[in-house]
Amino acid sequence: MSTTTRLFLVRHALVEPSARTTMYGTMDVGLCDLALRQEAATYRWLAARLPQPARWVVTPLSRTRATAAAIFAAGYPEAPLETRPALIEQALGELEGLPHDTFFEKLRHPPHPFWSIAAHERPPGGESFQDVMARVGPELDRLVAEHAGGDVVIIAHGGSIRAALAHAMGVDGHPVLAFSVKNLSLTRIEKVGPDWRVAAVNEEAFTLPAEG
Repeated sequence: MSTTTRLFLVRHALVEPSARTTMYGTMDVGLCDLALRQEAATYRWLAARLPQPARWVVTPLSRTRATAAAIFAAGYPEAPLETRPALIEQALGELEGLPHDTFFEKLRHPPHPFWSIAAHERPPGGESFQDVMARVGPELDRLVAEHAGGDVVIIAHGGSIRAALAHAMGVDGHPVLAFSVKNLSLTRIEKVGPDWRVAAVNEEAFTLPAEG
């Protein structure tokens, strides 16, 4: 029988309002306190939905660690957090921290319709989305090799989760940028023997309607 290793990728929670007015990229910005309170049901859903036991992975940015802490507080048994720098968000280099309008004025190419920048454009001192794919893919392969047959929860970013999908699908960066990956959504990919499989993208919490 083939060994199946399951990766559960959660995009971090919504960041604080002032950060959302800028292209924050790899800046270490905090989470939104109001959203943390308003999204209590989503954290409970994640705490119940994510597998137990599992290895937990975060990136060097505190917003991923804080998101994991909120899931633990919602009922998931607390687990050690392993930091993997290769899964960090796309670095925007000299354009990081700029207001949105200023950022778009400085781009050399039209941005992707559903991402802030074209997949092949590399900002000065930063990364292209293709660069993100080049570091995320090998890191996923390492995680699978280290935890073969197990479950791994990864709290990551919109860019790195899309890069993970590109790796699993074996495609170029442009098409995967069309995937919606919302804050606190769950994306699942699996390594079945030698092959990758996409199990789900952008799962969101839901509430069953009241019985009539």
